[in-house]
Amino acid sequence: MTVDRSVRDARHTRAQLDSLSDSLTRVAGLQDRVELRADLPGEGWQRCSDLLTQPGRIGEWCLALSDWLREQYGEAPPRTAASYVMSWYLRVPAYAGALLLHHERRVPSLRPEELGFRISADGRPDPTGIAVLGTSFYCLPLDPAAGRPEATVVADERALAAVLRARYTAHAARFVRTYGRMSPLGNRVLWAGATDALDACLWWAGLDGGDEGAGVADAALVLESRFTPLTSASTLRMEPGADGRRLWCRRRESCCFSYLLPGQTECAECPRLGRSRT
Repeated sequence: MTVDRSVRDARHTRAQLDSLSDSLTRVAGLQDRVELRADLPGEGWQRCSDLLTQPGRIGEWCLALSDWLREQYGEAPPRTAASYVMSWYLRVPAYAGALLLHHERRVPSLRPEELGFRISADGRPDPTGIAVLGTSFYCLPLDPAAGRPEATVVADERALAAVLRARYTAHAARFVRTYGRMSPLGNRVLWAGATDALDACLWWAGLDGGDEGAGVADAALVLESRFTPLTSASTLRMEPGADGRRLWCRRRESCCFSYLLPGQTECAECPRLGRSRT
């Protein structure tokens, strides 16, 4: 079989250009939750590894959040602040991995040294930007860049889902070890939060990109069952909404402790309300 030279050249050119940073450029415009980039542009941005090796930075983040909670609610219960920071941090590797899996069928390394984020300096101090700093990635055999030296090819989508789960869990384990020594949350709560972040972000990647069902399918693929130390399989399910239409929702594994704030009650999906609906 003879392949036209122009076709060969087009394939070669795409393989040359189709790096992980090209994936990030394409994916960035398919969501509006955060700024997504391949570098740390300067002030306000930090590597995940900086927080894990210098826990004082996480402490400063918790203090900033506590100040914000007091401004908004008059009180800042330690467990509430700790839970918010837990969830926000874990969404950084979870959302980066979920977006690239969903749209590109690629998985970056997700190592803390190769991820960064920016915390909002105005108002609520949650992450408003994510940076994927590494160049290596896992992909499928038909990926146009499968021959690049930074690409590791896996057999199929099931294997790629297993890579995402493993890379994310490795990052989460480093966070749990660091944060568990300084927060009022126990290991079970921290791993429940890690499970929530991954399940929710896989769902959001599809929802944000216009195909919610595909995001739900990704969550079922990555979290098809419980993989210890994660605390459950995907909890996404359909339930009737206020207008009678069936909508996707999920049961949380972890509590955000927002009910401890003045005037607040448990969220509808709070695990404190029991498991009768699962």
